Amino acid sequence: MVSPDDSKKIIDLHQRQSIQSAAGDRLGDLLKRVRGIALKRISALVGVLFENIDDALFDLAEKAENNAAQTQFFDGMREVRKKRHLVERRFQEQVSKAFTDFAEGRMRTARPEVAPQAGGGLSLVDDQELEQSLAVSGMVAKANSRWSRSLFQINQRLSVVTGGGQVDDGSNPIGPAALGEAFREATREFDLGMHVRLIVYKLFDRYVMSGLDGLYEEVNGELIQAGVLPQIASAPARPSAGAGGHAAAPAGHAGAPAPHVDAHADRGRYDPATVAWQTELYQTLNKLLAGRRSPAHEAAEHFRHESELAAPPVLSPVDLLSALTILQSQNQLAASRQHAQASSMADAAQAVQQIKQDLLDQVQRIGSGDGHGHSHVSSADEDTIDLVGMLFEYILQDRNLPAQMQAVLSRLQIPYLKVAILDRHLFAQRAHPARRLLDALAQAGLGWSEEADRDHRLLDRVRQSVEKILTEFDDDIAIFEHELESFEGFLDQGRKRAGLAEQRVAEAARGRERLEEARRTAAREILQRIDERVLPPIIHAVLSRPWANYLVVALLRHGENSEEWRNGLRFVDEFVWSALPKGTEADRLRLQKVKPQIERALRHGLGTIGLHDNEITETMRALADFYASLQGGAPVERKTVREVIVERACLAAAGAQPAAEAGQAADAAGTAELAGSPVEEIVLGTRTIEGDRGEAFLQEDEFLQLARSLRPGTWLELVDENGHRERAKLSWISPISSKYLFVNRRGLKVDDKTLTALAAELRAGAAVVLEEAPLFDRALDAIVARLREDHEAA
Repeated sequence: MVSPDDSKKIIDLHQRQSIQSAAGDRLGDLLKRVRGIALKRISALVGVLFENIDDALFDLAEKAENNAAQTQFFDGMREVRKKRHLVERRFQEQVSKAFTDFAEGRMRTARPEVAPQAGGGLSLVDDQELEQSLAVSGMVAKANSRWSRSLFQINQRLSVVTGGGQVDDGSNPIGPAALGEAFREATREFDLGMHVRLIVYKLFDRYVMSGLDGLYEEVNGELIQAGVLPQIASAPARPSAGAGGHAAAPAGHAGAPAPHVDAHADRGRYDPATVAWQTELYQTLNKLLAGRRSPAHEAAEHFRHESELAAPPVLSPVDLLSALTILQSQNQLAASRQHAQASSMADAAQAVQQIKQDLLDQVQRIGSGDGHGHSHVSSADEDTIDLVGMLFEYILQDRNLPAQMQAVLSRLQIPYLKVAILDRHLFAQRAHPARRLLDALAQAGLGWSEEADRDHRLLDRVRQSVEKILTEFDDDIAIFEHELESFEGFLDQGRKRAGLAEQRVAEAARGRERLEEARRTAAREILQRIDERVLPPIIHAVLSRPWANYLVVALLRHGENSEEWRNGLRFVDEFVWSALPKGTEADRLRLQKVKPQIERALRHGLGTIGLHDNEITETMRALADFYASLQGGAPVERKTVREVIVERACLAAAGAQPAAEAGQAADAAGTAELAGSPVEEIVLGTRTIEGDRGEAFLQEDEFLQLARSLRPGTWLELVDENGHRERAKLSWISPISSKYLFVNRRGLKVDDKTLTALAAELRAGAAVVLEEAPLFDRALDAIVARLREDHEAA
């Protein structure tokens, strides 16, 4: 018999199951509607994408610099046309799968990763995967930044729909990260060269990622209609302008709490670890700055805040901004003093302190005019003034920046002081527009040098950005965002030109490396067969010169596993055997049989390397005379390859010609060469058979480890024997010789160095690795370290 209590429990259980089932149905229905909207919108965008891929590749093919590039673009067009519908279907399947994983709680943060290589070795596949990962992550970061507000709303609403689970840009099934990875997986169906594939990614960014606003607007509308967080705020509001054009309520003004680091206001660059680090760094800065004040000073400040004075002596943030605006408008004071940059650290510190003193003097004048007597700035505002001063003092001392760039950027001290007073997020958020602009200007200056910017195009553009901020910035921080977009557009144009030049330099270096490796391989194979062997001079002459060059051509054109390469080595063996004395009848019969084959192979090889018909005829005649002497039993001169080559080098230096008949035959055969003989270069000691492998015997130390750790894209400052400094980017590391190729910011070759040579220059200070971290991050780290040292010393 069921008791009333048990009956009640059963009813509660049924009700709870019914409620959970209804919630599950609602969850499925909402996600299905969002998925339907997404698939419809994205299909339309992808359709536009593929219509434009064809036109873009055709235009590139028409403008191609050579037939090979044109063929690559036309092949890409055919491949895209052939597999377009397959890729579209695969893309939709990937998007649908993302929704399924999301609904089942299996959706993880989407991050482009390089596919692991079997066996753990490095290969061309690794480089291609890395290039694709960088392309996808770049477009995702840009889209996250562009649609940060809409994504924030969708993330919050989807979090509610899923029962409170955390949803961020990376785990959102319609976020740029998920869509980028879906497109990457779908386009694996294409058999495209890396250059064409990257063009397809660029077009996906242009026609799909840039068109996601309609999708996000419709999804947010659908979720609002379903009653999911209809009143959610889009993003933190920016300070509004008050009367007189000044900010009425600057964020983080005196007496306000330290700003909270809002992850979703971080322009789509949210990462929990990064945000936590930035928050901790900002709090550390505040503590260290506050720690500089004496207890008596703190007590006085506390008394002022607690007292009921009719006219508080602390200058308001609006008045402080007015003082800064006055200084900014005074060209001689704010610009000339900053533009004439100090040549030493002491002068730099003096210039920074002078700006603070000028500001405090201006504050006193404003306070006196308002009838407040001797007004002063609050402790918080004074800390901000000092912090910005230390930031620009760091810029003046930063060896990563050339002196000319330091001089230009240091002029921004007053505008950035205004930004810091208007919005304390400048120091708390890495994605603050003013901070990103300063980082972008500094990053552009990282690779600047007089040699690479002879027309001062980059330097003038940086000056233009600085002048725009100096003359137009009042209290609207949006000007930094606009100028950042404009400056990045300028940089993109330069990167495209530099990228093409850098690609040509790298291709030329790869060609030289392949040629050198082929020459060493051919020489090694021949010397293994004839070194130290006593043979007729004509045999040495043919093998060490024309045939060595034929092997080089066969290796470059067909590869080491080709029939042409194997036949070339087989000829060497047969040719050497044919010159040996024939003591038996069987050997003499075999010689008669193989001699026509040797002659045909030799004639083919000499023709392949472009030898003139007259020279081929002369060589074949000399070879026929040799075989006739050999079969007739006449004495045949025999030497080692070293004797033959050294004798030829001496005769060539003396301008003489060999007098003996055998020497004349050898001379006829030796005229066939392609830019010298790899065998002769090794025998004469001008080249080693193993290339530059000295690093294997060098004692391991920190500089050799540093050289090995460098990756393409790293900037260095190189100093030659005359003290001339040049900024160069590591563009390419040869997989054959491990040489490091360096280019300037225009993509032109600066130098190439072996691993040992680079390590030696790092050890001697003739090469210095420049830091890749953003300027603002480096400056804040240095400021924290400096304040800690001051605190410990005190």
